[in-house]
Amino acid sequence: MSGKKQGTPKASRRRRPSERTGEEKFRIVMAAAGLEESELGAFLRREGLHDEDLVRFREEVRAAAIAGLSARKTRGETAEQRRIRELEGDLKRKDAALAETAALLVLRKKAVALWGEEGEDT
Repeated sequence: MSGKKQGTPKASRRRRPSERTGEEKFRIVMAAAGLEESELGAFLRREGLHDEDLVRFREEVRAAAIAGLSARKTRGETAEQRRIRELEGDLKRKDAALAETAALLVLRKKAVALWGEEGEDT
């Protein structure tokens, strides 16, 4: 065994709060939400964060969620929605054409019943 002290791997990977990704901030906020006050301090120390970092992360996650939900409502029509609208229009046109064809067939049958088959000599 060597006489050198080995640092903990977690300490060497710690980053400043400003360097955390949005996904990491979300994970931290969600994990902290399920903790009791007594456990929160230990959790923040393990993550290398202070109380104010958690408060800022919560605000950022909340703002991102609101922006994401708002963007979804105001966003234009998606390609899938556009395709559905086009297909529904095609279906309406084909239904109308089918109804017209059915009406013509009914009229033809009535004409044949009244005047006989076309091409017959009377």
